[in-house]
Amino acid sequence: MKRWRGLHLEPVWWGLFSAGGVCFAVFIPAVALVFTVLAPLGVVELNDQQLQAWYGSWWGLMFTGAVICLPAFHAAHRIRHGLHDLKVGGGFWSVLICYGLAAIVSVFALWIWFNA
Repeated sequence: MKRWRGLHLEPVWWGLFSAGGVCFAVFIPAVALVFTVLAPLGVVELNDQQLQAWYGSWWGLMFTGAVICLPAFHAAHRIRHGLHDLKVGGGFWSVLICYGLAAIVSVFALWIWFNA
């Protein structure tokens, strides 16, 4: 990525990409296991009041960040570099569109968390 007004943001995108990859590999399969297998089988008991109390805490905020926000930036980074590899995009506009959409998804998810 070229320097934009003296500011080099590639380490920030790589950091979000790495954290999002860990979330894709660890947190999302764990969440899927708990909510789609263990809870319906009765291995883990979940009721609405417990979930609302837990999700409304700071742990819920970190959960939202780990399961929605970071994977959004991971996907945006992969899409941007995929477009670059296909010679479709790779300039400023692809950065703005890919990471901008990830930021919008993240802000929307956090807005839902704060208003829940």
